[in-house]
Amino acid sequence: MKKAVPPAQTFTGHSFPGGTPTHYPATRLGRGLWWLPRLAFLLFVAAVILLLVYLERSDREAQRASLISDMLWLEQNLRFTLEHNAELLGRLDASRGDAADFFEAHARTLINDDTGLVQIVWLDADGRARHAHPPLGAGGSAGFSAETQALARSLKAPVYAPPTLAEGGRWQLEVHVPLFREGRHAATAVGIYSLPRLIEAATPWWLAERYRIALLDAAGRVLATRTKFGDVVVENAYQIPLDPPGQGLILEAIPYKAPQPLAGRLIAAALVLLAALVLVSLWVLRRDMQRRLAAEAALQSEVAFRKAMEDSVQTGLRARTLDGMITYVNPAFCRMVGWPAEELIGRRPPMPYWADEYLDETRAMHAKVLAGEAPLEGFEIKLKRRNGEIFDALIHEAPLIDGEGRHTGWMGSVVDITERKRSAELARQQEERLQASARLITMGEMASSLAHELNQPLSAIAGYATGCRNLLAAGHLDVAAIDAALAKCLEQAQRAGRIIRRIYEFARRHEPKSEPCDLSALITDLVVLIEAEARRHKIGIVTEIASDLPTLAADRVLLGQALFNLMKNGLEAMRQTPPAERVLLIGARREGEQMHLWVADRGCGISKEDAALLFEPFYTTKPEGLGVGLNICRSVVEAHRGRLWFEANPLGGSIFHISLPITAA
Repeated sequence: MKKAVPPAQTFTGHSFPGGTPTHYPATRLGRGLWWLPRLAFLLFVAAVILLLVYLERSDREAQRASLISDMLWLEQNLRFTLEHNAELLGRLDASRGDAADFFEAHARTLINDDTGLVQIVWLDADGRARHAHPPLGAGGSAGFSAETQALARSLKAPVYAPPTLAEGGRWQLEVHVPLFREGRHAATAVGIYSLPRLIEAATPWWLAERYRIALLDAAGRVLATRTKFGDVVVENAYQIPLDPPGQGLILEAIPYKAPQPLAGRLIAAALVLLAALVLVSLWVLRRDMQRRLAAEAALQSEVAFRKAMEDSVQTGLRARTLDGMITYVNPAFCRMVGWPAEELIGRRPPMPYWADEYLDETRAMHAKVLAGEAPLEGFEIKLKRRNGEIFDALIHEAPLIDGEGRHTGWMGSVVDITERKRSAELARQQEERLQASARLITMGEMASSLAHELNQPLSAIAGYATGCRNLLAAGHLDVAAIDAALAKCLEQAQRAGRIIRRIYEFARRHEPKSEPCDLSALITDLVVLIEAEARRHKIGIVTEIASDLPTLAADRVLLGQALFNLMKNGLEAMRQTPPAERVLLIGARREGEQMHLWVADRGCGISKEDAALLFEPFYTTKPEGLGVGLNICRSVVEAHRGRLWFEANPLGGSIFHISLPITAA
């Protein structure tokens, strides 16, 4: 057990557990003595820190001085190498009798001496290449800078051209050394340096172990480097101009991170740690009391904050124990059910807000929650207000865990979704009305075609009836002929009846339902409805329906409306198509567990601008359109857990696809 701590007593502005210390009088001198050891320890710690900072700074300055010295040495070494090579190139005379052999021998020696040179070219007074090692055709370049040659002749001194990027991605540098004979320019020796090889040859191993050496141009591009794997200290980089060759070349060295000595740092850290521990020990008791007071104040503030937050939300909150007893409700929950918190806290099932009509269902869900089997996405349930009104509630349950990690109960958030469900139902009814209106509008647009379609069987019936009357009036009682005519009348009447029935089924408004649907018969009926308009516009209809199509569980009328809209859109899209190419293709086949339907036209196609908004409600590209057809099609297909999309027809026009899951009817 923890020993009880007596309350703190105040002493000259400070709190001490266990009462006021008696060895410090409540005077200014006593307060000074109380602060003296703290100040001494603080000064000691500060002195150690300053010592470490001073040693660190001295080490950095020494490293900086060593870096500058090494870079000056490297720059002088490079300068000496370049000047020495230029001097040797100036002695290369290829105008003697054995010019080719002499040039070849001396050029090979220069290149093989690890000078950084990769090619030497002898140019005559007119700038034409006479000799080269290696030959120009073996990877060399004959395009030397005329400006550099002219500048070298005028200065009578070696001149370096700007760095260029050679084949293989390596940078190279040309030096033009003019040769004069009897005061006249006789030739130019051109030495071509590989900058990576030059840096590699000029940088000794011990320097490369310390720094990453790089050669940069005026734009900051890295032309050559000598480096090893390791972290570098970029902020300690040092740069020095390289002249010759000039041209803005900069020699840069970045030191590698060196392992820091640990012995001194560990000793200093130990001293600081010990001093800090002693200093902290003087504050432990005082800080403990201050923390307790601060924790109490923070707890009060947190409780007040959470109380205000819970009182302001519109979501009902309810806490229950593991056996279902209510331990907490917020004001929103009380307003929702109509009972005050005093009457709810401590209650056990059955609760007064449980609806009597749904009591069994509520008890079953209550048991699931207490067993930890409540749906993670929440569940809907019917609850009752105090005035007897039934409302729909969406509840999410989460376990209550105490400070020791134990499961002590359940916290539920309750949302009144009555208005939301009412709005959803109104939206559904509105969509049904919109679908019915769209069907009626479509039938109105096809009225003339359908009238022509109905006129044919009616005219045939009238003709056969007139023929029968004429036979009777003439006294020719040919029973077989009259029976055949009446049979034709009956056939045409049935045909007219089928057309009228299909129009009625398509146009009537009804509740969505799932029933066995034969896609082959549905497509055939839709073709009968639309073929009159197709003939009027001289459009051929081709169907590709597989013979082994299974029966779907779908709403025949709604699915027929979606297909009909796509077929009608296809006819309208081909109004400007040449008559010979006006073909509407309708197909259906099974693809695994999906039914694939498509409607392809040879019309004008769909632009990228229209494609982005094609399925948006009230967006249309037709002057007389309402912009609801494709939106209704997509809603119908998605209601059947399917997908609707389109793509460009390779033959011109568009292809609309419908994919529906195959379910047992």
